[in-house]
Amino acid sequence: MRKNILVIYYSQSGQLKEITSNLTQPLSENNYDVDFYQIQPEVDYDFPWKPKEFYGAFPESFKQIPIAINPPPMAILEKEYDLVIFAYQIWFLTPSIPANSFLKSEYAKQLLNNKKVITVIGCRNMWAKAQQKTKVLIEEAGGELVGNIAFVDKHLNHISVITIVHWVMGGKKTRKFGVFPKPGVSDEDINGASKFGELILQVDKENRYETLQDGIIKLGGADLRSFIVFMDETANKMFDKWSSLILRKKEKRALFLSFFKAYLLIAIWLVSPIVYIVFLLTYPLRMKKIKAKKIYYSGVT
Repeated sequence: MRKNILVIYYSQSGQLKEITSNLTQPLSENNYDVDFYQIQPEVDYDFPWKPKEFYGAFPESFKQIPIAINPPPMAILEKEYDLVIFAYQIWFLTPSIPANSFLKSEYAKQLLNNKKVITVIGCRNMWAKAQQKTKVLIEEAGGELVGNIAFVDKHLNHISVITIVHWVMGGKKTRKFGVFPKPGVSDEDINGASKFGELILQVDKENRYETLQDGIIKLGGADLRSFIVFMDETANKMFDKWSSLILRKKEKRALFLSFFKAYLLIAIWLVSPIVYIVFLLTYPLRMKKIKAKKIYYSGVT
């Protein structure tokens, strides 16, 4: 009997579609029907981004304020699926507004309720806190999270800042000045996504989904750098204050968004290197706590 798998995703550049297509290839080749459903906002976001629109999406993104989305095709809603793969981008340390809007919709309850769910993340490097937010919404929709695979840009933090801006503002996944590396997830990792599909295939055949996340971790699909986790937690606290302030200052929104932009640039280019040095110096004192956090964030419970 053929099994049905649904891939739900939102991708502006097409990177997530490419990742999930490669990931599900071993399943498609082994008697599984794989359907793809791209979340469609009623008013979609332009790509490449303009700086004003990019920073303007920050407060609603971080506060997880949903927008209206178009209904999934009736064929998707009426079909019974054995497994759902939910693939999402991260905007401002939070699931993207379209991804968040789907998870908060009635459609999520229809498609995720009583289903095993695997999340697939495509992001720059910080995903731990965003995944915690996603876990909550999947649970609220009635889904059972059984696995999480994170595809990240593995270059140095400041290098990836330069390259990602080149990509999202310019619209081309090319080497800036012909010198910097290509932005986003590497071609090697995208092309190698099928190894996770092979793992899912094996786990599904044996009906041992409780072992899936350990297998993903062994394959390098949930890597977390200690400093990135620390920065993720710290930035979430600051983003919470900034987003609340901007949403409160309705008539002066543009002004406070410009303040936030300045803060973000200072935090990335001036504060972050100093914090990194302090983090390294104090790491031995917090080593056990940091390791415990990495285990927690890389899990699915």
